[in-house]
Amino acid sequence: MKDPAVRWEWTALDRHLNSPAGLRVLIFIFVVVAIAFSTVPLLHYFGGRSIMDYKLWYDTGKQVLAGQEIFFLRFGKYDFMYPPPCALFLASASLLGQAGLILLLVTINSAAWLASVRLAATLAAGQSHAKNAWLYLMPSLLVIVYIWSSYHLGQSSLVLLALMLGAFVLLRARQEISAGVLIALAAAIKAFPVMAIIYLIYRRHWKATASLVVGLVFLLLVLPASFRGLGRAWHDLEQWSVGMLKYDSAGVAQRPMRSYTWKNQSLIGVSNRLLRHVDADAASAPHQPVYVNFTSLKFPIVNAIIIGVSLTLGILFIAAMPRRDMRTAEADAVEFALLLLLMLMVTPLSFGYFYSWLMLPFAVITQRALIERVSSILWWCVPALALLAVGLITPHGAQFYGNTFFATLLLFVGLSIELLHFKRQTADTRSTGELSS
Repeated sequence: MKDPAVRWEWTALDRHLNSPAGLRVLIFIFVVVAIAFSTVPLLHYFGGRSIMDYKLWYDTGKQVLAGQEIFFLRFGKYDFMYPPPCALFLASASLLGQAGLILLLVTINSAAWLASVRLAATLAAGQSHAKNAWLYLMPSLLVIVYIWSSYHLGQSSLVLLALMLGAFVLLRARQEISAGVLIALAAAIKAFPVMAIIYLIYRRHWKATASLVVGLVFLLLVLPASFRGLGRAWHDLEQWSVGMLKYDSAGVAQRPMRSYTWKNQSLIGVSNRLLRHVDADAASAPHQPVYVNFTSLKFPIVNAIIIGVSLTLGILFIAAMPRRDMRTAEADAVEFALLLLLMLMVTPLSFGYFYSWLMLPFAVITQRALIERVSSILWWCVPALALLAVGLITPHGAQFYGNTFFATLLLFVGLSIELLHFKRQTADTRSTGELSS
């Protein structure tokens, strides 16, 4: 039995955290942390230190304003590798100057973080307003390192997360057209959401699929054409596609020196460095190569393994999905979390800051723990958290061997089993109801 003293302390902490005063403290902590995270890039700028990708965003914006090329090779790769609409947004932001651009982007990041916290809690709780404070605290606390990375590097992963979570909430509310628009916006910022399109088609969300396609055409071609002309807009899209839709033994897209290093925690990155003799710490400057491969397979064989694993994960996802008429808000939350995990694993380039997307899976797990004090998902969550924690202790050492990827894989397997449990439970309930009637 659980120690009564421990149980009393937990009850007291839970009561204080969920009190009005406790909620005010949580809001205060969020504001302080968001301000601190936002201030660091600005201090780096005014102190003459590196401002990471913020400089690239500013330079790209100025190039667009000057009518110059967006996608061109520098040292054998593109500097800027995001879709053309993203460059248009940066053009308007660059009018504020470098400091103004940084301030705008960190403000957007903070708003996206707040929205993601709220939306993840809403999805996990299965209702319009999640009341338990743990649903707001734990997911952010568990991914705070990745949230910080978005601010520090100037990345948009929190914005993408907020858009995807917003789309999931709209899908659950059967507002498919608006959901498709949000996913299209996410695609215009980062890349084509192939997994999201496949999911929408499989779930027969035809309105969402149509609005996503129409939104992509508008954002990728029509909108840029209104600023740069149709010919130039088509050229930009063509250059981006040629440069980004590329995968060979040397690397992925426009990051050949980084594709198979410890920084890439995708299935492609981890498989190539563990199964091929490639430098796991490659850099443009002279350095000592690092090899962590267990074997030296040929590139086509590694690709066959990657395809096999991807198909296995996809089949497991489909097998776990309940039928359309058996879906519940609770099951949908797990399903959406699995979709995000699948996207993290199978996307070709999956760097550390992307893993703020674990916020929804951890919100779902927190909800399960609140409902069932001892949930089977915890048996998968604990080792996953241990793997992520090892990355804090020995960042390079752990990430060489794909600790973030394998933690994500554990969460995927655990939540798939949880969804299968929901599916079986719903089927049993229906069978019992039919027999009794």
